[in-house]
Amino acid sequence: MLKLFVTRPLPEKVLNALSERFEMTVRSSELPMEFDEMTASLRDYDVVLPTLRDLYSAEVFAAVDQPRCKLLANFGVGFNHIDVAAAKGAGVLVTNTPGAVTDATADIALTLMLMVTRRAGEGERLVRSGGWTGWHPTQMLGMHLTGKRLGILGMGRIGQAIARRCHYGFDMTVHYCSRTPKEAVMETSWHKSAAELAAAVDVLVVAVPGGAETRHLVDAEVLKALGPNGYLVNIARGDVVDEAALIAALEARKIAGAGLDVYENEPEVPETLMARSDVVLLPHLGTAALEVREAMGMVAVENLIAFAEVRELVNPV
Repeated sequence: MLKLFVTRPLPEKVLNALSERFEMTVRSSELPMEFDEMTASLRDYDVVLPTLRDLYSAEVFAAVDQPRCKLLANFGVGFNHIDVAAAKGAGVLVTNTPGAVTDATADIALTLMLMVTRRAGEGERLVRSGGWTGWHPTQMLGMHLTGKRLGILGMGRIGQAIARRCHYGFDMTVHYCSRTPKEAVMETSWHKSAAELAAAVDVLVVAVPGGAETRHLVDAEVLKALGPNGYLVNIARGDVVDEAALIAALEARKIAGAGLDVYENEPEVPETLMARSDVVLLPHLGTAALEVREAMGMVAVENLIAFAEVRELVNPV
């Protein structure tokens, strides 16, 4: 029986499934692993189930000569916290859990879109503070989403799920930017750059994978193109957006507002963003539903079992 190390507590259903097939150790901390913990995991276990912010960098792999671990079965679709090239160079395979996260993450994009354009977070705080004096015709006027222009930066599974919700639910026209044009079930408009896309839409939703190629893809130029009536929503990875440029754009009123579920130096959130009423801030809730986290875990289980049985991995990276 292979020795498995699970780096964070997981839903009971997932742990029960793993315990039936592996000699399992579950780390009790909910915080990311430290360097020494990661090197120990590579030395002492056959397989590891890590997750977001467990930073398996090139330095971690370099510190372990001939790792015992041969698979990192990542819990999550995003894997930019793992240096995949360094892992493969050390003889360690990497898998992830796509598909299971698609709808839940798209739902959070819609949540943020509605919250920031209709000023829902601001309004909720007003009621809780006791400062609401009652309805009047010009109270907290926001932007009506129906019929507006949606921009999706990254038209993968999640981007397409967002497009379907917005087009069929809110009659929004869909614009997008990706490496190449995609086929879609609704009429769409492809744009060759993020700035060109931003200039054409009312709401820009970031849905690209994280990593070096997309770091600060949304920069000052893109935010300027979005314009003073445009809104930014990020449900991807925090460092896709240049956070300093975003703060500057908000302070100069170059964009109307932002809805964020992720942050450049997560879990640190700049005080400037927290103080602004035109920004909605969520604590990385993209997949935070029990059935979704169970589904993610079971995909990781499938990858681990496939490895144990010397079969083709289900979701190799």
